[in-house]
Amino acid sequence: MERTVVIGGGAWGTALAVAAQRAGRTVALVCRDAEVARALREDAANPRYLPGMALPDPVEAGTDPAALAGADIVILALPAQSLRQALPDYLPHLPPRATLVNTAKGIEVASGLTLSRVIAEICPDHAQAVLSGPSFASDVAAGKPTAVTLAAADDEAALALCRALGSDAFRAYASADIIGVETGGALKNVYAIAAGIVIGMGYGESAKAALITRAFVELRRLGAAMGGEAQTYMGLSGFGDLMLSCASAQSRNFGYGMALGRGEDLANRPLAEGAATVGIAGRIAETAGVDAPILQATRRILAGEVTPDGAMRALLARPIKEEF
Repeated sequence: MERTVVIGGGAWGTALAVAAQRAGRTVALVCRDAEVARALREDAANPRYLPGMALPDPVEAGTDPAALAGADIVILALPAQSLRQALPDYLPHLPPRATLVNTAKGIEVASGLTLSRVIAEICPDHAQAVLSGPSFASDVAAGKPTAVTLAAADDEAALALCRALGSDAFRAYASADIIGVETGGALKNVYAIAAGIVIGMGYGESAKAALITRAFVELRRLGAAMGGEAQTYMGLSGFGDLMLSCASAQSRNFGYGMALGRGEDLANRPLAEGAATVGIAGRIAETAGVDAPILQATRRILAGEVTPDGAMRALLARPIKEEF
């Protein structure tokens, strides 16, 4: 494994391109925006998506998908809800032996499919993997120590990818549970919004800790119903990612929830993937018969069916029961 091509010139795509360079790989980045590509090549910076950050080295970047030639690893750093529309444009340029590593966190709203299944429909002949875990793009790009989970069809393939992309600052742990890793990443976004609402309403850290703990119970139930393995959710792509996303306003989903809890205008806020995921996740939970009161309360808040205050009162009024 020697050549990595990243599709997507946003903060996360840029950070993963830098991480792959640190791992000693030949790297190219395919962007939609020519100015972003120019800044990456000439200025070793991405001022649009990583403002104020100087990258350690320039990144070979452009807009031509022909850069995919010769890649054995193709990292997909595209928004979850754009994946189905965007990926076919790159399909004619994908080398047959390339492994597609998805890094988006979400569930396709239109179909209810996990992203690995979406990719399999579009690129059925390519090997797949998914990278997820507690990681902010700015930390990865800056070379701060970060650990993630990288799942592939089997342990051997996952370990090979971990060795190819890992470095002293970017540690990847191998897994063969693609469904577990990607559902953990998708569902934690919803609960990060819920945690943000709690803080935005001024309920404090004790309430947030209680919500995160109970949210983790729900995440494990629903993830298992969707086909993930129980132990996966105890790791970086489950518990770890949930903790990070619920702990800092640097998380877009947590910040979105805080703004919602404060009653602020949400129209111009950055993309919060949890806001797209919550509706389909709620429907999946209902169909599977999974009890997920925090998820459903968050869905109802975002749908305008209940106020944050009303949702919190309803959660606190639930019947007393044993914890386990």
